Amino acid sequence: MTTRKLCGREVYGIGFGAMNMSHGYGPAVSDEECGRLLNLALDTGHTHIDTAAIYGFGHNKTMLGDHIAHRRGEYLLASKYGFFRDPETGQGGLDSRPDAIRKACEGSLSRLKTEMIDLYYLHRWDRTTPIEDVAGTFGRLIEEGKIGAYGLSECATDTLRAAHAEQPCAAVQSEYSLWTRNPEIAMLDACKQLGVTFVAFSPLARQYLTGALGEVVDFPQNDIRHGMPRFEGEAWQKNRALLSEYARIAEEAECSQAQLALAWALAQGEHVLPIPGTSKADHLEENWGGGQVTLSADLLERLDNLINQNTVIGGRYTEKMQSQVGTEDFERA
Repeated sequence: MTTRKLCGREVYGIGFGAMNMSHGYGPAVSDEECGRLLNLALDTGHTHIDTAAIYGFGHNKTMLGDHIAHRRGEYLLASKYGFFRDPETGQGGLDSRPDAIRKACEGSLSRLKTEMIDLYYLHRWDRTTPIEDVAGTFGRLIEEGKIGAYGLSECATDTLRAAHAEQPCAAVQSEYSLWTRNPEIAMLDACKQLGVTFVAFSPLARQYLTGALGEVVDFPQNDIRHGMPRFEGEAWQKNRALLSEYARIAEEAECSQAQLALAWALAQGEHVLPIPGTSKADHLEENWGGGQVTLSADLLERLDNLINQNTVIGGRYTEKMQSQVGTEDFERA
């Protein structure tokens, strides 16, 4: 069984990202189904569950608190803060001020029905609050026993190093998969040098690497993939064409296409921990099985040559979303 170290603890090599139940890819999952899925994740063997304030603006955390707080000792709990939304105007943005982080943490503890969050990330840095102040705030929350460790999400390596020098950072969470190779520029090496776990979100490339998307994608109205260049027009057709050979490689590896993508991510280093998300029970169990797949050096080389930063067409984010991530390591599509 593939395992990884996170916050000094051993966890299963495939985490469970809870976002899909409340945010991002269509309608939120019903409370009843959410409860079944979360408990199934634990029953299946997941030991690392990841949520965030922006996922349903509180809904996701409330669901975790309602349905699995009684099993709190069975999983490492990771949460994130960085985005905010004004309840009166509906307008949102980024806020990394110490008071905002502390207030968000207190609210998260209440919704999650726990006394401590094992890993608390800054979801996005506002670039106006000194990162040293952010790290120092997390350090005080650690001293107070409200969080066990802290992490950063979608940051550049210089930001990580500055934060880590102020207060040791446990994890960096960023998008990483065959079709999003940006962390290979510098972040993967920086994390390895500093002893920081790299947590890869969207390791299935927003469903692309499952092979389940059709010739023409038709996303729900509130789906975050609307406007993402890789899913549009000619770019999508060229990207989709890469999947024929990808499917053949999955057959040779005797696994599903989703499991192939997760096994590839795990093979990128013992400090790399993918966290796929889903709202479907069969996909959850399929993803868990990705930790049981071992790929030969030949298959890994073929995958690297097939889907990479030079063969994938289009940027990964809309212009607005791209403006919110670290710039140094994320210039490449």
